[in-house]
Amino acid sequence: MTSRLRELIQQLGEAIHESVIESEQIAGVVQDIRKHGFDVLLMLEATIGLNEVKEGENAEATETAEDGTKFTKNDVNFLRSLRISIEGEDADLSDSTDEPQAS
Repeated sequence: MTSRLRELIQQLGEAIHESVIESEQIAGVVQDIRKHGFDVLLMLEATIGLNEVKEGENAEATETAEDGTKFTKNDVNFLRSLRISIEGEDADLSDSTDEPQAS
């Protein structure tokens, strides 16, 4: 990983941190919790994943949902990791995990 890439990842982390700090919605909820007699300690964990795009590869849509939404291969893999299937996707593709599905 290059130093420039590390710097960009650091900037991304700082941007996420700043957006949480500056969020009026989060501040309002925290204030409401404090009104109920509790102190708030908010700890967030962000996982940043990088996939290097090789020359000649692109992020063209590989899946299209029933509503016309287009998803890249990375989008589909991420959604599957969260056990989210895409409407209109073949059932064989969405059941790609080794774990049994609940009935």
